[in-house]
Amino acid sequence: MKKYYLFTPGPTPVPPETLLAMAVPILHHRSPQFASILAEVKEDLKYVFQTKNDVLIFASTGTGAMEGAVTNTLSSGDTALVVRAGKFGERWAEICEAYGVKTINIDIEWGRCVKTAQIAEALEKHPEIKAVFIQAHETSTGVKFPLKEIGEIIHQKEDTILVVDAISALGAMEIRTDEWYLDVVVAGSQKALMLPPGLAFVCLSDKAWQFVKKAQLPRYYFDFLKERKSLAKNQTAYTAAVSLILGLRENLKRIKEEGLENIIARHQRFSLAVKRAIEAMGLELFTKENPSEILTAVLAPKGIDAQEIVKRLRAYGIIIAGGQAKLKGKIFRISHMGYVDEQDLIMVIAALERVLIELGYSLTPGIGVKTMQKIFLTS
Repeated sequence: MKKYYLFTPGPTPVPPETLLAMAVPILHHRSPQFASILAEVKEDLKYVFQTKNDVLIFASTGTGAMEGAVTNTLSSGDTALVVRAGKFGERWAEICEAYGVKTINIDIEWGRCVKTAQIAEALEKHPEIKAVFIQAHETSTGVKFPLKEIGEIIHQKEDTILVVDAISALGAMEIRTDEWYLDVVVAGSQKALMLPPGLAFVCLSDKAWQFVKKAQLPRYYFDFLKERKSLAKNQTAYTAAVSLILGLRENLKRIKEEGLENIIARHQRFSLAVKRAIEAMGLELFTKENPSEILTAVLAPKGIDAQEIVKRLRAYGIIIAGGQAKLKGKIFRISHMGYVDEQDLIMVIAALERVLIELGYSLTPGIGVKTMQKIFLTS
């Protein structure tokens, strides 16, 4: 008999109480009972997004909401600035290009962080830029970006909005949508919100809604104006993912009970413990600047394929993520977001030590676990 433990940056583990909440007999998505549940959920989502504005809910993965963020705010021939510092930054550019939006790309070495001066310089050089697309943190590299400072720059530009992919950040990192002038924030259910994949969320500022009224790109399902009109009646424009929204209600209650500040602090502590354990084992962190508290990206030791580390851990029931695109075989990634506790992380580090020793890597057994335990005992 084998147990499986999930440490990937999506999907993440789902609390048992949430699984039970989703197992109740299905409700009709136009019933008064479901409308009451949706009314509760839409208000609690504002707390997580730190916003006074509505949060739209779609039956989709996060990429669907990313596409909607492009098609609902821009028109063919518009110009967008895209920060490409990893796989998901590249996705913003690919979506823009698919709809005839011109892109000016700031290409950053994977593992490093964009500088606010680079964005300010691009905006000055290209006043035609209508939108800036960026990640809250780049899941493929483990780098987080200075959203607050970037938001302050773009807030001064009346004809430019800031669009943020917070799919793997919302609910674990500090994201102050309104206070930081984040015009469009996209999120997904299967990350720090601790649900199965299948829900996507979009929050828009008043400034962004003015862009929506003028946008002329084609859209049908991801029609933000139509969705906002339905949400005002505590409905979704099309069939809602009823069971997932029941689970979302349970998790939003859990988040509010713990408090966002406490959740953010917990993720920071977990991140510190994992990263110090990795360094104690003689391994090198891949993230060179602004490491995210969402996950830890690690360079595989010389002569060892990172995918083999992933494969061997899976044989022990520990599921982590490998590198993506050009980083495949070079790094592995351990998530510490969502429904994860200290004992879970001690277990994954212990298993990692075992696998590395099996692969011929020289380390003192228990050094990573010992380092992690010291941090947990003193923090």
